[in-house]
Amino acid sequence: MKLDSNNHSVFLLYYHLVLVTKYRRAVLDDEISDYLRSHFERIGLNYNITVVEWKHDKDHIHVMFKAYPNTEITKFINSYKSVSSRLVKKDYPQVKKQLWKEMFWSKSSCLLTTGGAPIEVIKKYIQSQGQKIIRKVGVRYGNLKSVQISYLSE
Repeated sequence: MKLDSNNHSVFLLYYHLVLVTKYRRAVLDDEISDYLRSHFERIGLNYNITVVEWKHDKDHIHVMFKAYPNTEITKFINSYKSVSSRLVKKDYPQVKKQLWKEMFWSKSSCLLTTGGAPIEVIKKYIQSQGQKIIRKVGVRYGNLKSVQISYLSE
């Protein structure tokens, strides 16, 4: 595992971000997702943010990214949502028709640190988004329940 560093410290900070479209409208496809990712990466440069994993479904995106300890993550997310909302509606008029108001993204978001699970597990979870669940098996260990989920590719 390679640690990131700056002048005074070493660190490894991974985050998992979920952004949902306004009204959960199914407006995301591969082309729009790639467009949104390119803007995420471009704006992220100003905040020392690097995309590790990106996946979309029809109404939301999952992003795993790395950041520096002094990164103002809330500022970055607000900036990204504002800029990407404006640009995606400008460059994809069909989106504007489905989202008749000004906002592209829902006001809410989900941001998680990923220290509680191995990075590879979270990567696989993000990669599996948009696939159909075909089996859930639960096994009880004391007070904890382990769930194994299998996915079927579309």
